[in-house]
Amino acid sequence: MDSTRMEMLKQIAAALAAQFGPSCEVVIHDLAAQDPERSIAHIENGHVTGRRLGDGPSTVVMEQILHGEEDPRDHLAYLTRTPDGKILKSSTVYIRDGAGRVDAILAINYDISALLMVENALSGLLRTAGEGGQEERITVLNVNDLLDDLIEQSVALVGKPVALMNKDDKVRAIQFLSSHGAFLVTKSGDKVAKHFGISKYTLYSYIDLKQEEKRHE
Repeated sequence: MDSTRMEMLKQIAAALAAQFGPSCEVVIHDLAAQDPERSIAHIENGHVTGRRLGDGPSTVVMEQILHGEEDPRDHLAYLTRTPDGKILKSSTVYIRDGAGRVDAILAINYDISALLMVENALSGLLRTAGEGGQEERITVLNVNDLLDDLIEQSVALVGKPVALMNKDDKVRAIQFLSSHGAFLVTKSGDKVAKHFGISKYTLYSYIDLKQEEKRHE
């Protein structure tokens, strides 16, 4: 990558880090580097993941280096976990050269662990009763098990095991998951579809369905 483009990316990285504060890590990966295992050419707030200049790439970046598509789509606002248990809201932006080839990645990782804990602390004050008196809320007991915890809550909301759920029950459970951000978790669709015994096509159709009107007594 030429120095002018790199300096521009560094300027953008510094601006993002300044705007969103010390919980926001911004990384520039140079995919044109001779040593792909040391792809980090610039990093702001590296304490978020513990990485430094010259460290290796994440799984997303390594996949692009080794098996990259010619025209990958940016991957925005998904959840990742660090080895020490932090939950990050991440975005991966592919940077192209003049010929349209991906030669760099701008990665943004925002540590939302504290925000999830605040949400948990406030949930008791903000709770509302859902249908049947069940509480429709997210309770993060362990950020490492965020998706599993949400799935358990969705089943508890319906009030019966998955094996006994009809279509309406599954629609309600899946819409709960959707409204609480479960599908921001990478590959969550596969896990949720398997848990409820439905196809991914059916899963996405349930997400799009509006809540059915209550029947008149």
